This record gives sequence, C-alpha cells and structure tokens, in this order.
Amino acid sequence: MARVGAVLAIDWGTKKSGFAVADPLRIVVQPLDAVRLDGDSVELLDHVERLGEERDLEVLLISLPVEADGSDSGQAKLARAFMAALAARLPDVTIVPYPERLTSKEAESRLREAGLRGKAAKDRRDSWSAWVLLEDWIRSGEPRG
Repeated sequence: MARVGAVLAIDWGTKKSGFAVADPLRIVVQPLDAVRLDGDSVELLDHVERLGEERDLEVLLISLPVEADGSDSGQAKLARAFMAALAARLPDVTIVPYPERLTSKEAESRLREAGLRGKAAKDRRDSWSAWVLLEDWIRSGEPRG
C-alpha cells in the first residue's frame, strides 16, 4: 500500500517563493508564509527541507512556469534545476512539477475577496498562488507526471 502523507506546494520564484500545504487526507489546504530567498539558494532548499521535516511529507508540488501553449517558459529550466536539487536532498519525497497557469490572477482575486489590499495582499500573493496550485492539483486527481 502506498504511503499517504502531506503535500507541500511551492509557487517557486527566482527571488520569492510561496508555500501551501495539504494534510494527508487532503481535507485542509492552507497557505503558509512566503519567503524572499533566491530560487537557487541553499537557504531555500534548507527552508523546504525544514517544512518537510515538520510534516509527514509525501509530495512536493512545484509550480512549473509554462507559456500559453503549454510549453516550458524561460523560467522552467531554472525551476527544473530547483526540482533536481530538491530530489537529491529529499529522496523519499515525490517531486511533482505542475503547470502554473494564471494562479497569480486567481490568488489576487481571492485576496481582494478576503479584503486584503496593498502590501498585505502583495506579501501573501505567492503563497496564495501555491494554495490555488495545490487545490487545482487535488481537484485534477493528483496527477504525478
């Protein structure tokens, strides 16, 4: 029987990354605090590893920047390098790249609906984007590749 653990979603960026988590049963999905760290930094890898240690992590869901036609964007190569570094550090966790399409727009809409504006919204946008990404992945049947 396959292990069922938590899912950590990362809206990866070159300067700032947002995070969201789902419990093992996928009942509770919530954004976490974003971090302002270089996307290829050891500090970001350390941060993700710490988040994983705090949970029984099964899957790391990573936003994959894609073009409108579904092809990899220029940032995708950098995102894939980040995924490879994570895979080397967390060999027991499944790394799933997931196409990022309009997650920031949906996150901004949700932030407005929640009454958040200005700096409060900007500070949360990346993690709310990870939250949108995670919810979409779960609704899509949790595709692994």
